[in-house]
Amino acid sequence: MEICKHDEFCGGCIYQGTPYEEQLRIKEQEVLSLLEKKGVACGEILPIEPAPSQYRYRNKMEYTFGDMEKGGDMTLGMHRKKHFMSIVTVDQCQLVHEDFNRVLRATLDFCQEKGYSFYHKKSHKGLLRHLIVRRGVHTGELLVNLVTSTEPGFDEEGYVQLLQQLPLEHTLVGILRTFNDSLADAVKCDELKTLWGRDYYMERIMDLDFKVSAFSFFQTNVEAVERLYSYAINLIDDFSGKVAFDLFCGTGTITQTLAKKARKAVGVELVEEAVAAAKSNAALNGLDNCQFIAGDVFEVLETVTEKPDVIVVDPPRMGISPKALDKIISYGVEQMVYVSCNPKTLVENLYYLQYYGYEVKSLKPFDNFAGTRHTECVALVVRKG
Repeated sequence: MEICKHDEFCGGCIYQGTPYEEQLRIKEQEVLSLLEKKGVACGEILPIEPAPSQYRYRNKMEYTFGDMEKGGDMTLGMHRKKHFMSIVTVDQCQLVHEDFNRVLRATLDFCQEKGYSFYHKKSHKGLLRHLIVRRGVHTGELLVNLVTSTEPGFDEEGYVQLLQQLPLEHTLVGILRTFNDSLADAVKCDELKTLWGRDYYMERIMDLDFKVSAFSFFQTNVEAVERLYSYAINLIDDFSGKVAFDLFCGTGTITQTLAKKARKAVGVELVEEAVAAAKSNAALNGLDNCQFIAGDVFEVLETVTEKPDVIVVDPPRMGISPKALDKIISYGVEQMVYVSCNPKTLVENLYYLQYYGYEVKSLKPFDNFAGTRHTECVALVVRKG
């Protein structure tokens, strides 16, 4: 595929024009050098797993309204490289399904024709803020969420008709409007209004059904994460009769998959909305041996009386805090699986675990986000002796 037409200004993909084999080599090398630099010994380092697809893999995009040049035409898309105030219209992005590009283009044309203003970060005046598009990869459902201020005058009915008439490959299941008057340049929800349809879409991962609401966290590349999770869970010898802890569990995809094999699975997650979603999804899937607890991992583990036989961790980019790691180590489990979205903090945590009596039996990098700098990894950590 040719180099993206937005490459000159958009900062999304740093590897435009780099052959894919070379991208994989760079990412694999980065992981190896981090391990070497920190002195983390690995029993086996497996080759990087390529992405199932290099293009059209993202299932969610959050676009911003703005302008490219001060006082210029309104744009809708991504922040410009090294110019945070400028927004580049990205209606031919290669990382998203064409339906996303169609919705973006139609929305921008509609808003320009109506003469609407975008929300200015400095004056805090204006109507249009963000456009969020989400899709169910395995279900073919599409959810559109327009984020505006409470400034009056937006033609909701006209916008609904516009989207309903678009020639889309997906089934449009919901059109939403989020009101946001917060001063911060971030998507905040003061009020959510369903203009048409429903406020969620359905997805299916690892033979489980998930109801994904407007602001639920959900894995961005579904096909890649299915392979990564399957690999991670299969690293554990045997779950039968065991209690498994899934720490930093998000909406509980891994927890529910563990529950199908273990006696009991306990998911812990800081974000309360994610825990609420995890509970309703477990009920949807008929799983009654799952427990989800909202709170900081360290604080929750301090109060939980049950002891795990096996632990899976999938922390955010900043990794696991020393306090939480100490608590995890104190359980003395034989096997632990570490799923990481940031090789730097992974290596720091593995070094700590190594110092306190664990060793890395195997480590495998995954390229889930082709074209970008992100690399995921899965490590199997076992207790020495």
